[in-house]
Amino acid sequence: MTRPDLSDGSLTDGGAIALYLDMLAAEQGAAKNTLLAYGRDLRLASEDLSGQLARAAPADLARLVAGWSGLARATVARKGSVLRRFFAFLAAEGHRADDPAQLIEAPAPARPLPKTLAEGDVARLFAVLSERLAADASPANLRLSALVELLYGSGLRATELVSLPRHAVRTGQGHAILTGKGGKQRLVPVGGAAERAVAAHAANVAPGERYLFPSGASHLSRVRLFQLLKGLAAEAGIPPARISPHVLRHAFATHLLEGGADLRTLQTLLGHADIATTQIYTHVQSKALVDLVNTRHPLAD
Repeated sequence: MTRPDLSDGSLTDGGAIALYLDMLAAEQGAAKNTLLAYGRDLRLASEDLSGQLARAAPADLARLVAGWSGLARATVARKGSVLRRFFAFLAAEGHRADDPAQLIEAPAPARPLPKTLAEGDVARLFAVLSERLAADASPANLRLSALVELLYGSGLRATELVSLPRHAVRTGQGHAILTGKGGKQRLVPVGGAAERAVAAHAANVAPGERYLFPSGASHLSRVRLFQLLKGLAAEAGIPPARISPHVLRHAFATHLLEGGADLRTLQTLLGHADIATTQIYTHVQSKALVDLVNTRHPLAD
C-alpha cells in the first residue's frame, strides 16, 4: 500500500488529522475528550490556513500563531503543543520531509506555580500523623497515613490514589504501576515509609476487596479524601484552604526539582503527556540553576 504523500496531493488536512488522531487513540491510549480537543484545535488551524495546514511552511505557522495573541496563555500553550505533536507525527511517518512547527515556542508561564506547601508545612502534617498514630493506631488513622504518604511521596492524582487496586503497592518493590489519564500506564516511586504505611493500612482491608482504599461497594471518594486532608491541615495549623490532593502533588514535584530532579524525569513521574504541562515548574528549576551558578562558579565570590 502506498503511503499518502503531501507532495502528490493525496493527503488532505482532514486525512492527516484523522491519521494523527488514530495514532493517539491506538498507540497512546488518548482519552475521548483529549481526541476531541486535539481534533478541534487542528481543524480550526486548518480553517485559518484555508485547508493547507498539513502543507504549511514555517512562515504560515508564524502567522497562525500571531493570530492567537488575544487568547489566554493556557490556550496558546495547548494549541502550540497540539501543532508541534501533529507535525512531529507527519515527519516521523514520512508524510513530510521537514517539521515546520519546531520553532513554535511554548509561552512562559503567566504566574508562579499553583498553590503548594513548603517543606516545613509538609513536616507539620507528618508530625500530626505521627502523634495520631502514637495515640491511636486505628484503621482510620492508618488509612490517612497511607493516603498522605502516597500523595506526597509518589505525586499521585486524587483519582489515581483513591482507585488504587488492592495489591498495587507491595513491600520491597519500591514502585507501583498506575493506570492514569486515557488508560495510559506509568511507573511511580513508592518509598519505604509509604510502603510501611500502606502495609499497616492494608492489614485492615479484607482480602477479597478490589481496592486498596475501599468504601462501601466502591472505593474512597475524592470528596472524602479532600475532607480528610483539610481536617489534618487544621490540626497542623495550616489553613484548610491551602491544602488539597493536588497541592500535595505540586509539593511532590516542587520539592523534587529543588532537590535536583530534571523536568523530563518529572514529566514521566507526573504522567504528563506533554512537557509543556510540566513547564509550569520551570521557575523552580530556574531558581535552582541560578543558585547553582552563584554557589559553584569559580567567580561567584
